[in-house]
Amino acid sequence: MEKRISIGAHIILFIFAIFLLRLWHLQVIKGGEYKRVAEQNRLRIIGIPAPRGIIYDRNNNALVKNIPAFTVSITTYELPQDSRTLSEIAALLGLDPKEVKDRLNGSSISPFEPVKLKENLSWEEVVKIEARRIDFPALRIDVEPSRQYLHGRAASHVIGYLGRLNPQQAKNPDYRDVPRSAFIGQWGIEKIYDKDIRGIAGGKIIEVDATGREINSFGEKEAIKGNDIKLTIDIDLQKKAEEALRDKAGAVIAIDPNTGNILVLASNPSFDPNLFVRGISYEKWERFINDPKKPLLNRAMQSQYPPASTFKIITAIAALEEGVITENTEMLCKGGIPLGGRLFKCWKEGGHGVINFKRAIVESCDVYFYELGKKLGVDKIAEYALRFGLGNPLGLNLAEEKSGVVPTTAWKRTAKNEEWFLGETLITAIGQGYISATPLQMATLISAVVNGGKIYKPNLLNDGRAAEILKEVNVRAETLEAVKKALVGVVAEPGGTGYRAHSNLVSIGGKTGTAQVLGSKWGKHLPAKYRDHAWFVAFAPTEEPQIAIAVFVEHGGFGGAEAAQIAKAVIEEFHRKTQK
Repeated sequence: MEKRISIGAHIILFIFAIFLLRLWHLQVIKGGEYKRVAEQNRLRIIGIPAPRGIIYDRNNNALVKNIPAFTVSITTYELPQDSRTLSEIAALLGLDPKEVKDRLNGSSISPFEPVKLKENLSWEEVVKIEARRIDFPALRIDVEPSRQYLHGRAASHVIGYLGRLNPQQAKNPDYRDVPRSAFIGQWGIEKIYDKDIRGIAGGKIIEVDATGREINSFGEKEAIKGNDIKLTIDIDLQKKAEEALRDKAGAVIAIDPNTGNILVLASNPSFDPNLFVRGISYEKWERFINDPKKPLLNRAMQSQYPPASTFKIITAIAALEEGVITENTEMLCKGGIPLGGRLFKCWKEGGHGVINFKRAIVESCDVYFYELGKKLGVDKIAEYALRFGLGNPLGLNLAEEKSGVVPTTAWKRTAKNEEWFLGETLITAIGQGYISATPLQMATLISAVVNGGKIYKPNLLNDGRAAEILKEVNVRAETLEAVKKALVGVVAEPGGTGYRAHSNLVSIGGKTGTAQVLGSKWGKHLPAKYRDHAWFVAFAPTEEPQIAIAVFVEHGGFGGAEAAQIAKAVIEEFHRKTQK
C-alpha cells in the first residue's frame, strides 16, 4: 500500500514538475514573443503618405492638383488564413480571391503595416466596407492624397505620370524612405524632380479595438508636403499647339530664342496621365505600349527625321561663310541637274529660271542648293550642321533624347563600309538622304540663327537660374542677317513657300521642308501613311524675335501647308498673350 502511495506521489510530483517547466518556458523563454503578439493584436503602424508638390506653368497656372482618394488595406496578422474568409473579403471588395491571396503572399512588409487591397474606392464602396467592419476587423479604410492632371492630355509628355514603386526602385537607397505601396514619378517632370516633389512620408502607431477601429494614438510623425515647381511652358500655347495638330502624328516645340526656355513641347498622339494615377493593370499597360500610334513616344526629342529643306539654312550659312557665294550670286534653275546618268530634280517642274540667293531660299530652289552642295562638299556642310547643334543631344533631361545623324565621308565608311558619292552630297545639301534631326534640334537651330549664333541648353524648369549657353557659333553677323532676311521673305513675299504662315497680327519668318517618304514617281494620290513629312521652322516677331518654333507633321504633305499653319496659330496666340 505504502509502495503504491509512494509511486502515486512521484507521479504527481513529476506532472507538477512538467507544469512548472512549461510555465517557465512560456513566461521566460517565450514571454517576449507572446507579449509582442499581444501588442500586435491591438497596435498598428500606419504610414502617412506625403502630398506631392504642385506643378505650375510659367504663368502660375496649376497643371496638377492633389485630391483625396479612399484605399482599403488589411493587416495580415489579424487575418484568418482560411480560404472561406479570403473569399468573403474578395467578394466584399469586388476582387478575385486569387488576387487577394497573391497580394498578401507577395507582401514583404512588416505585419504591423497594412497591405493595400484596393484603391480609388467610390463612396458607395467605402460605405459597404464600413458596414462589414465588425465581420472583418482586419480591414481598414484610409484617405490618401492622389493626383489629378487638370488638363488631361495637354503637356502629358512634359509632366509625365506616376506609378507604383517597383522592385528595383525599392532596392535603391534614394527610395528607402518611400512606403512600398507608394506612387512615385515614373516619367517626365514627375520623375525627374520626384525627390523634390514627393515630400517625406509620415507615420503613426495606433491602438485598435476588437473591430479594428482606432481608440488611441501613441505618437505621430507628420508627413511633409513636397516642393512645388514652376515650368517654363505656357499651358495655353501648349493647348493651342496640340489642338492645331489635331489627329496628326507629329511635334511642336517653341522656344524663347534668347534664353532656351521651352514654351511649348507638344507630341501627338499623347496620353492622359490620369490613367496611371492609382495604377494600371498589366493588360492595359501591354495594350498601351504596343499601340502602333506610340502615344508614349516623345516625338519632339525622340524621333529623328530628314529635315528636308529646313536644312537649306545650314547649307546657305556654310556657303556664305566659306565664300562660295555672296548674297548677289545668281544661278540658273532649269528644273534639275544631271549627274552620273541621273537627273536630280528641283521640286518645281520646269525650274525657277535665273535666281539669286534670297529668292533661292524664299522659293526653296533645290537646284541652287545642289550647286552649293557640289562647291562645299559634304564634310564642310557637316561642320556647320554640328556647329548649330545637330548630330548631338542638347541635354534636355526629359526623356532619352536622340542625337540625329550628320553624315560625313568618314561616317559612311564606318556605318556603311562604303565610300561617299557626290550624288549623296547633293541630296544632303537639301536635307534628304542620311541626315536626320529632331524637332528640338531644329527649334534650337532657328533660335541660333535669329539670336546671333548662341546655342542655349533647352530648359523646362523656371527657377530663376541664368540661361545656359552651350556654345556660340563662330559665324559672321552679316551671314546670319542675310539668311534671316531671306527667311522673312519665305513668309512675307509672293511666291514664298511659307506664305500660309503670313499673319496680319505679327511678322513671321520661317522655312518650309518636305521630307520624302516615297519618291516623286509615285505621284500625289497616295494613302496617308505614304505621304511626305512636313516641316516648318519659324520665328517672330521678325524685328526682335521672342519665339522660335519647329513644327513636324508625319505624312503631313507639303511643309508650307499644314505645318506652316500650325506654327502661325501658335505664334499668333503667343503674340496675343504678350500684348495683353
